[in-house]
Amino acid sequence: MEPVAKSSSVKNIVVRMLLFGVFVLLLRFVYVVTMYDGPCNSGDFCILSFPGDGFSVAGAGAAVSTGSAAFVRVAAGSTAATPALWTSREWRKAVDYYSALFQDLLVEGFLSPTAKSLCVDTPAGHEVLALKEIGVPDAVGVAKKKAAPLVVSGGDLLHLPFRNGTFDFIFAGRSLDRSKRPADLAAEIERKLKPEGLLAVLTASAGDAYSLHSLVDLFPSCQKLRSREIEGPDSSSALREIVFQKKFGSEILSFNRKNSNPSSGGNSVNKCSIPEHKLQILKSAEPLIKEEPLKPWIALKRNIRNIKYLPSMADISFKPRYVYVDVGARSYGSSIGSWFRKQYPKQNHTFDIYAIEADRAFHDEYAAKKNVKLLPFAAWVRNETLTFEINRDPEQHDAEKEKGGRGMGRIRPVHGPSEGVSSGEVHTIHGFDFAEWLKSSVSEKDFVVMKMDVEGTEFDLVPRLFETGAICLIDELFLECHYNRWQRCCPGVRTPKYRNTYGECLNLFTSLRKSGVLVHQWW
Repeated sequence: MEPVAKSSSVKNIVVRMLLFGVFVLLLRFVYVVTMYDGPCNSGDFCILSFPGDGFSVAGAGAAVSTGSAAFVRVAAGSTAATPALWTSREWRKAVDYYSALFQDLLVEGFLSPTAKSLCVDTPAGHEVLALKEIGVPDAVGVAKKKAAPLVVSGGDLLHLPFRNGTFDFIFAGRSLDRSKRPADLAAEIERKLKPEGLLAVLTASAGDAYSLHSLVDLFPSCQKLRSREIEGPDSSSALREIVFQKKFGSEILSFNRKNSNPSSGGNSVNKCSIPEHKLQILKSAEPLIKEEPLKPWIALKRNIRNIKYLPSMADISFKPRYVYVDVGARSYGSSIGSWFRKQYPKQNHTFDIYAIEADRAFHDEYAAKKNVKLLPFAAWVRNETLTFEINRDPEQHDAEKEKGGRGMGRIRPVHGPSEGVSSGEVHTIHGFDFAEWLKSSVSEKDFVVMKMDVEGTEFDLVPRLFETGAICLIDELFLECHYNRWQRCCPGVRTPKYRNTYGECLNLFTSLRKSGVLVHQWW
């Protein structure tokens, strides 16, 4: 009886193993159908397999058949290094999103089935496959890493592996948003586009007029054909689609910060036009204080809380460079360290910082600040030798009192009259043409923020900025205007330091805003 019992036990084990195997196959089948939303390929070890499900990409010019599967199979004879590219349902959803987007461009005439097309910064190749699906076979993608058969390697993307003027259509989907150097990437994209070629850009920015203008400025050889808001891939956020066309016969030059400024070269530009993007910003700015405050040390200081910073009203992305110029910087902690670095909303951008300070007492401090470029001269209307007077103002800023009561310095021509209160401490310094320096250092495409506290010299510097057109280069200005204000120490008595009135200060602020400069009353 023992052999019979033993044989029965073996049969039971075999039956159980067979049943377990069938269960595993069924479980695998249910999993694949659930994940891929339809029949699967034999490569998935499924029970059912249907030839022809899915689609094949055989290269440029090949027919594309679509189905319900969510994978890409490279056709036989293809030179692609990878025989198959398996995808998830999310990947397929992304391809469908771009297919719909490109269909719209095709119907509206911005894209042609015969267009040699490039998709920039597409790691997975969704956009390339979408183009092939809608009947634009001559398409390729470029990303930092290769993803055959759809995407070739482009390294840092600032030196694309194609000849200039190669493509009829280029798609840059969020590539400018992701780039740390959008201006350089835009220039490279523009170079690869044929004359009269079309470019489509997607961005999460450019929702306001200021940001849109900044983006359009990145493509000087193109004209904007359309800008519209569209739904993003996840339907929870909106994107902006901008379509450009490269001008025929336009020359693409490498971007040059200093030479791209149209206002450089003498007095060729004397006033700024006010474009729409600046007008919108000015409409949202805090109002100027029109009535002279009886207690300016309170009213003007409180007004700082009401200031609407430009980056709080607009997206400042797509600028090739970000610059902060502190004219009359005093010590590092006076405004650069205490205010600009800690409080100004920089939107995570790195600024080049210039400190212009003639007082030698502060120069050694800046020698230890490697991230600040010191100009140890006086901002003036021309290059000449000046006198620098140090006065002991009883109403000087609290921050300066804490630093030993160092007086505020005022500059005057060597042979000019001496005005107001002076301690008798006078130095000879070098003054430089500030307006011309600004024109040679920044361009209109840069984002330039300036703080000016020059002890009355603003009535000389601002007119010079207007005269040379350099005023057009400033995006946001924080100006402390000095006038014969009421004194805190002596009720009913005005300070003898300055001869200008509050009305003249108000006129200065008003003229700046009328010229398109977002200026704030600073203290």
